[in-house]
Parts: sequence; C-alpha cells; structure tokens
Amino acid sequence: MTSLFKQPLNVINIGIEMFSDDLKKQHVPVTHLNWTPPGQGNVEVIRALDQIEGSAQLQEKIVAANAQALERIIQSQPVLIGYDQAINVVPGMTKNTILHAGPPVAWENMCGAMRGAVTGALVFEGLAKDLADAERVAASGDIIFSPCHEHDCVGSMAGVTSASMFMHIVENKTYGNRAFTNLSEQMAKILRMGANDQSVIDRLNWMRDVLGPMLRDAMKIIGEIDLRLMLAQALHMGDECHNRNNAGTTLLIQALTTGLIQTNFTVAQQKEVFDFVASSDYFSGPTWMAMCKTSMDAAHGIEFSTVVTTMARNGYEFGLRISGLPGHWFTGPAQQVIGPMFAGYKPEDSGLDIGDSAITETYGIGGFAMATAPAIVALVGGTVDEAVDFSRQMREITLGENPNVTIPLLGFMGIPTAIDMTKVAASGILPVINTAIAHKDAGIGMIGAGIVHPPFECFEKAMLSYAEKYT
Repeated sequence: MTSLFKQPLNVINIGIEMFSDDLKKQHVPVTHLNWTPPGQGNVEVIRALDQIEGSAQLQEKIVAANAQALERIIQSQPVLIGYDQAINVVPGMTKNTILHAGPPVAWENMCGAMRGAVTGALVFEGLAKDLADAERVAASGDIIFSPCHEHDCVGSMAGVTSASMFMHIVENKTYGNRAFTNLSEQMAKILRMGANDQSVIDRLNWMRDVLGPMLRDAMKIIGEIDLRLMLAQALHMGDECHNRNNAGTTLLIQALTTGLIQTNFTVAQQKEVFDFVASSDYFSGPTWMAMCKTSMDAAHGIEFSTVVTTMARNGYEFGLRISGLPGHWFTGPAQQVIGPMFAGYKPEDSGLDIGDSAITETYGIGGFAMATAPAIVALVGGTVDEAVDFSRQMREITLGENPNVTIPLLGFMGIPTAIDMTKVAASGILPVINTAIAHKDAGIGMIGAGIVHPPFECFEKAMLSYAEKYT
C-alpha cells in the first residue's frame, strides 16, 4: 500500500467534471469520462428506450428507415441556382408575412433581438412608418408570423425574412427539393442581430435594389454552383462553415465573379458589391445553411426514422424535428451561450440561444466539424484539443460519416452525419453548436460568440412521442 502512494497518479474521473478540473489545477494527469445515466435518469425516457429496443420487429424497421435517411443526406447534391425576392420564390410568403428563426413563437414571447428584427423589417417593408408604429403593427394581429423552416427556409440569428428580401435559391439535384435563405448583411450592426436603426434600413434597401438584383443576374449567366464540392474545399482550407467562413466566402465570390462582371450594372455598383463582400468573411454563411437545409429536408418524413432533421432556436425556445415524426416540433427552453464577449459586454447582457444556423450542425458541419477549423476557438472560446474532441464525440450520437465532406486532421474522417435521437437519449451526449451571441435588448446587435447545447427536454419529448406512435 505504501508503494502505491509513491507512484505517479493516473486518474480516471467519472461523473462530476469539477473533480477532474481540480486535479488538472494541481498538474495531476486525469482523463474525464463524460458519463450520464441513460435518459439522464428520466424513468419515462428509459422506459421508452426499452420499448423501442425491446421490439425486434420495430428495430428492423428503424434500422431500414435510418439507413434510408442517412443515404438521402449523403447522396444529396445541393447546388446554388439563383437569387430572387422572397415574395417570388418562398412557399406561402405574402406581403404581410414575417418569417422567423426557430420553432413557432408569438410576438409577446419574442426575445429582444427578434422583436428588434421584426420591427426593423416592418419599417423596411413600408408596413410601419417608424419603429414605434412597428411595435403596434406587430402586436395588431395583422402580421403573419411563421417559422422559416415551415416555408423551406432558414434564417441566421433572428432569421427575420420579409417579402422584399432577396433569397438564395438552392436546389437538391438528387431529390428535387429546394431551400431558401436571405442574404448576409455581413457583421456590422445588422437586422438579424436585432439592430434596426436607419443605417440598417439603408443597407437593406441597397441589398434589395443593388446587391440582390446583381446576384440574380449573375446567376442567370453562371447557371449553377456545386455547393457540396465547395463546402468540402472550404473545410479543407480551415473553415467549419458556421462561424468561420474565410475560405468559403473566398470560394463563393470567386465562383460568382465571372457572372457579376458581365451584368449590366455600373462599375461603381459592381465595386460596391465587391467591397461589401470584402467587409466580412460571413458572406457565405447563409449559403451553407440553405445547402444543409436541402439535404436534411430530403431525409425528413421517413416513417420509423429516429434521425433529427432540424435543430432551431428563437431566443425563447429550442426546437427539434424528427424524420419519423413529421409535423411536430419538440421544444425546450433556449439556453445561455457560453463564450467570449466583445469588449464592454458581460454575460448578463446576452440574449438566449437563437437562430436556424444550427441546421449546419444538424448536417454535420459547424460545431460537429470544429476539428477542421482550430482557429475557431479564438472566436467561440475553448482550446484546439476541445475543438478536435467535439468532432470525435459527435460521431457517438450520429449514424455515420459523410464521405463527401471530410476532416483532414482526423485521418479524412467524414463529418459526423445524421443525429440519432435514441443515441442522444441513451448516452446523454448532446449535440454541440457554435454560435454568435446577440444582445438581450433590441437595437444593439452581436456581442460575442460561444458554445451551446440543446436542452435535453427536447429529446425527452421526442422520445416519448415516438414511443407513443410506434410501440
């Protein structure tokens, strides 16, 4: 026994992570096993897992359905085919419709950033004369609020999309479905972060009158752009294509340039567009969101499938959609994003998790592919080792890897693809999302970035609903 205490300690810690943190501070080598009981101890979830796993016939159907869902995600070939105004291309869009990020949410429950974006959009569309009037209009019942995801769309942060805004048009060449998302306002004081002053409105007007039409005309010349191939290149160049888009934006504008310079717009207007793209690396961010949306929608609605096809947040609730449970949102409270804040801001200034951009993680990039972008830790916090570990860990809750989009640092492993809700429920491992942080109040904008996870409550509800339907 005496000799045992004279040997160097090699510790494996199970359960509460703070014990391993204390040992690390004392420079003791320690490996932390992030273990939680199945269903995070929820007896009803454990019972649902037992019911699902206990039926050989049901298991056979689940395996077949999930194989189909995984194949549809991997085989999807999304291409950018054009740009146009939402009123012309988005299903169900009307002049008094405002689409928003996340699951359904009423005006009275919208967070500060979303309320700011809604009121700004109402002024932009001429549906209100000023922001004060926009508050009245938004609460009047005359505006139709609806989730982007229910209109084949996705939207960054608040996700607010109105009739006049220009949209990406992305088509899944394999399965024929389309997805849409609005253009990046870049990273200044912007509508999607809840800012809504005159400078924001002026930028939206320019995007409607110059940027959007020029992109539309350029794509008529170009024809189509293979986004899956471009995504694979961007990841190999150091992006994860959610919050780091340095390479993706370079590749996208390179592909667009030959069309842009052939449009009938003036040289001065063309320069404005190139200067705008050069103002921020985020220009391609929405493009990847629409790309991921077309792929995940192709896997939605497969009977018996347990694949998560949507993760989305509105600053009030986090919502999931499950392939085998179409027509339903499974929600839980939106979470606090943990990460570095911009100078002058504190964690208590931040709003809760918001945005449809988690469609990137649902597909397998963003937080799931942080091993491709170690430089992302400068924005969202953490260490390079943690970024790599996230990519490895996400493989434990997914059905497979996408061989079309690979991670060089992990031996060219395909990105972890197709989150299986039963794997999440059984392991307690939650999907990781890296994301921007908007201020809790309207009119301010982005104040930081970090890491967040869905509330387990979403998966609890989905598991119980699935068991009720299929067992």
